[in-house]
Amino acid sequence: MAGRNNHELKLLGTWPSPFVVRVRLALGLKGLSYEYVEQDIRDKSELLVVSNPVHKKVPVLIHGGKPVCESQIIVQYIDEAFPGAGASLLPSDPHERAVARFWATYIDDEFATKFRAMGEAKEEEEKDEAAAQVFSALETLEEAMKGKVFFGGDSAGYVDVALGGFLGWIKAAEALVGVAFLDGARTPLLAAWAARFSALEAAKEAIPSVERLREFHVAMHAAAATVAGN
Repeated sequence: MAGRNNHELKLLGTWPSPFVVRVRLALGLKGLSYEYVEQDIRDKSELLVVSNPVHKKVPVLIHGGKPVCESQIIVQYIDEAFPGAGASLLPSDPHERAVARFWATYIDDEFATKFRAMGEAKEEEEKDEAAAQVFSALETLEEAMKGKVFFGGDSAGYVDVALGGFLGWIKAAEALVGVAFLDGARTPLLAAWAARFSALEAAKEAIPSVERLREFHVAMHAAAATVAGN
């Protein structure tokens, strides 16, 4: 990937992961070049196990031979380690920085967990309950967008990256289940934000296409059904 001197940056990831996409968005917005190494979660590489011995999960960013784990921590690290590259992702004001971290945590705790639960639910009642919680979280984020172009202000920042990592899967889910999660009538500010964010060059490079994610989803469910039937 083209960009500033990468200082030996290497990203271990799996392409469909929204948390890996989150890191790729941050690297892209900062204009940093890096080596991307795709991982097989069913057959974890020695490099991944050594780099993240506690959880053995992606993403892992390796900078100068030193690993950094967990997507939110990695994004913060990128912003702090390369202050002269691109615009800052986190605000300089301590209170504003704390607020940004709050919303990023809210996205993981209240949106991401419910969004995943919706996809994994087997009963319609479970799916409906999880979907209602997803919509509730998005409506709360809609309130946080009031008066802003991006969550970060006039340019994309930390919270934009946190939610932006899920945009591919949100659009794929809309195509798969026929439900508009980012509805112009229900959450017009978020819908407009999603269009603006998706138009950024960093987003175009990092976010997988809806068709590719749909194919992955269908293949994973087919594989799970085969295992269950054996």
